Amino acid sequence: MQKRPTERQAGIVELVRADGFRTIEQLAERFDVTPQTIRRDVNALCEEGLLRRRHGGVEPALEHENIAYRARKVLNVNEKRKIAALVARAIPDEASLFFSIGTTPELVASALLQHRNLRIFTNNLNVAYVAATNDSFDVTLIGGRLRNRDRDVLGPEVEEFFNSYKVDYGIFGVGGIESDGSLLDFDEQEVRARSAILKNSRKNYLVADHTKFGRNAVVRGGSITQVTAFFTDRLPPDHISQMISKAGVDLHIPEANSDFPTFFMPNDDS
Repeated sequence: MQKRPTERQAGIVELVRADGFRTIEQLAERFDVTPQTIRRDVNALCEEGLLRRRHGGVEPALEHENIAYRARKVLNVNEKRKIAALVARAIPDEASLFFSIGTTPELVASALLQHRNLRIFTNNLNVAYVAATNDSFDVTLIGGRLRNRDRDVLGPEVEEFFNSYKVDYGIFGVGGIESDGSLLDFDEQEVRARSAILKNSRKNYLVADHTKFGRNAVVRGGSITQVTAFFTDRLPPDHISQMISKAGVDLHIPEANSDFPTFFMPNDDS
């Protein structure tokens, strides 16, 4: 079984994505390891579909589909934890919540484990597993065909599932955010499930780190101006900030140098 990337490998991915290209020598110097170690890391990351080789170095992979869940779990994890901590402060005990697929919603579920008597409805197997560790939570997980790679359930039944309830909060992520504010994903079924969450929750919380801006997911569905609040790790581009301010969307960003807790995460490497 392939293991998810290490923290150094996640750092390599973030650096290459930010710069567009890095040589093996540059990466070895940046992470203070040998070129041979970097080559092993790069080989593993290319096998995961996170990067691809180019002469003399490595560049971001073309994203025709989303990255495997186990790989996404370590990418920008510190930023995602800060986002999750902000969301947890905005959720009261005894609330009802929808959770979408994605690694950031999973971290939000982890951040909520100190709460009491939450009612949670989800198509995200990881969220259900985390939430079930709190005995006071009432967790409803839709049945259906599991997408092994992403640990979730999608399909017409999921839309019907979310349409069957009206909850206090909808917690969801996205594959990307377009420059015009459009919300993007990699699959039509992901968009339809997210639309059902938006329609049937009294408050809608979008949770997404800064790497989602300009990311090339291909299926359009909804706008950032439609959510109640946007939780992210740094200020959005100016035009996005102006857009959501005009629409009355609350923007939540962690304070600079703020601490964040280490949340419980399922161990899927065994």
